[in-house]
Amino acid sequence: MSVVSICGFGGRMGQAIARSLYSKGHSVGNSFDIPSSPFYGKDPALEVVGRNSGAIVGEISASAIKDVDCVVDFSAPAAAMKILDAAVEASKPLVIATTGLDSDMEKRIEDASKKIAIVYATNMSVGVNLLFKLAEMAAGVLGGSYDAEVFEAHHRNKKDSPSGTASTIINHIRKGHRDFEKCTEAYRDRGIIGERTDNEIGVQVLRGGDIVGEHTAFFCGLGERIEITHRATDRRVLADGAVRASEFVVSAKPGLYSMLDVLNIG
Repeated sequence: MSVVSICGFGGRMGQAIARSLYSKGHSVGNSFDIPSSPFYGKDPALEVVGRNSGAIVGEISASAIKDVDCVVDFSAPAAAMKILDAAVEASKPLVIATTGLDSDMEKRIEDASKKIAIVYATNMSVGVNLLFKLAEMAAGVLGGSYDAEVFEAHHRNKKDSPSGTASTIINHIRKGHRDFEKCTEAYRDRGIIGERTDNEIGVQVLRGGDIVGEHTAFFCGLGERIEITHRATDRRVLADGAVRASEFVVSAKPGLYSMLDVLNIG
C-alpha cells in the first residue's frame, strides 16, 4: 500500500481523494494547502479518519515528500508548478489533475517527465476517459461531413472556461480524423454571427449551482445526430480515478502518461 501526498488537500477534491485513498488501504502523508486553509498545520489523517499519523498539511517543499511514494496534485496552476519542481527534486512520481495549465506549464511537465513518471490528465474519471476514446473513434468514422460540437457544464465556482475536459474532447476529435485538424474552437456570441463554418468545433459552457460535471460530444449530420455524454453526480468518481492513477504511477518508468495509459485503452 502507498503513502500519498496531496497537493490541494483542503479542496473538495483533495478531501475526496484522501477518503478514497484510505478506503482502498492507502494512507495520506505530508500534504499541502495555502496558509489560510483551515487544514493548514494539521494532521491530514486526523482530519479524514480521526487518527494521528505524524504527517502535516503545510507548504510545498521537496523535503516534505521525501518519505511518500507519490504525489497527487489537485490544486491550482501556480501550485501545480511548485509541486512539479519539488517532485523532480525529490525524485517522486506525480499525478497532475489540475486544469487551466497553459502551454508553457505543459512544456514544463513534459520536460520533467524525462526524470520522473507523471500522469497528467484533465479529468480522472474512468467514464470521461472512455468518452475521450469514443469521441475520437466517432470522429474517425464520421469525418468532416458531420459538424462537431462540445458542451460542458460545471458548478458556479469553477474558474476556468471551457473546462480542461472539454478541450481534451476537442483534441481527441481532431486526432480522430484529419478533417478536424484544421478546425478552430468557436464560441457562440449574441447577434448575427453568420452561418456555422466548416472549420470550427463549437464549444458551449454552462456554470451554475453544484453541477459536478457534464460533457457531451455532438456529431451533427444531415438527418441524424450522435451524442456521447458523460455526467458525474459525485466527485468520488474523480477521486477514485486519481487514486487509480497513483497506483499506476508508483511503478511506472519516467515518462508522461495519460489516463488512457492508466486504463490501458490508449
